[in-house]
Amino acid sequence: MLAMIRVKVNGKDYEADVDPGLPLLWLLREHLNLVGTKFGCGQGLCGVCTVHMDGEAVRSCQVAVGEVQDKAITTIEGIPDNHPLKIAWIEEQVPQCGYCQPGQIMQAAALVAKIPNPSEENIAEELDGILCRCGTYPRIKQAILRAARMGAKP
Repeated sequence: MLAMIRVKVNGKDYEADVDPGLPLLWLLREHLNLVGTKFGCGQGLCGVCTVHMDGEAVRSCQVAVGEVQDKAITTIEGIPDNHPLKIAWIEEQVPQCGYCQPGQIMQAAALVAKIPNPSEENIAEELDGILCRCGTYPRIKQAILRAARMGAKP
């Protein structure tokens, strides 16, 4: 059964007539054409689909659109290009294939919002579970530390 779902994504209000059980990931990608959020495992294990819901990092493949009614969602498209995390990502040469990058950046943004000056241990703990096939974990850690020094905020 379809229902009208209202959601604010990247500061813009949207309505979609969808099944309330549809994963948020597919609302973003298929209905709102925000394809920066990637599909990985579909089980919330790899983290590539991470977005923010009311400022908290969530796996969008595990959140039903019925749960996001009137919630504020931020996707990778909602993180400005001049954000310290995106700048540090380039400066530290993190991107390889790039598939995991949106999820990594979204999880990192949630981390620096909670802990503005995270330790290496904080970073390892927070980003545990967001898989990177290219193995750029040392660069990811350095980029987050650099972004924190630059004053990264969500």
